[in-house]
Amino acid sequence: MGVRAARLEDVDAVTSTQIRAWKAVYRDFLPPIPLEQMTGPAAEKMWRRQWEEAILSPPTPRHRLLVAVERVVPDTDAFTALGPGGILATAAQRASDRVVGLASHGPAEDPDLHPATTAELMTLLVDPNHIRRGHGSRLLNATVDHLREDGYNTVVTWVFADNHPMLGFLESTGWGEDEAERVLDMGRPIRMIRLTTDIS
Repeated sequence: MGVRAARLEDVDAVTSTQIRAWKAVYRDFLPPIPLEQMTGPAAEKMWRRQWEEAILSPPTPRHRLLVAVERVVPDTDAFTALGPGGILATAAQRASDRVVGLASHGPAEDPDLHPATTAELMTLLVDPNHIRRGHGSRLLNATVDHLREDGYNTVVTWVFADNHPMLGFLESTGWGEDEAERVLDMGRPIRMIRLTTDIS
């Protein structure tokens, strides 16, 4: 298990992880039609393009996409596969990383914040089949490490007010509401609140 920078070959896995996580968590408080618009086939294509751009040409060097991975070892005889040049490859050598979570961040964009000192955690998602294994904490810690290296001392993030699992997780790690909020029209008003934490 670990966290690393996303690679181009991760785009499909990142997109599918995002869609699965949204469907699992957001169905409890978002209306069905907007959720379908956010996670349906057309939206999936759009997200795939956006994640590809985030990896290949981020807006700034301070924009990053990180992925949480689990090492997958094939459940086969350790010495049945031939590697390059006909050399026997062990199962460990044929192991691969499975993307099970993602986090993205960049300079804060809200007009009341200074983008040189305040960053925004834009995405923090873990595949619903891989929760409670520490991936969220590892992603958050890796994000904070990068942001400190970039000279940030504060991080904010926007969370749906009814996303109680995310609110509980962030509050348990030292985040708190800063009184900013926004209301989205999704057939009915959906409230979002901004959380902040000091990483200096």
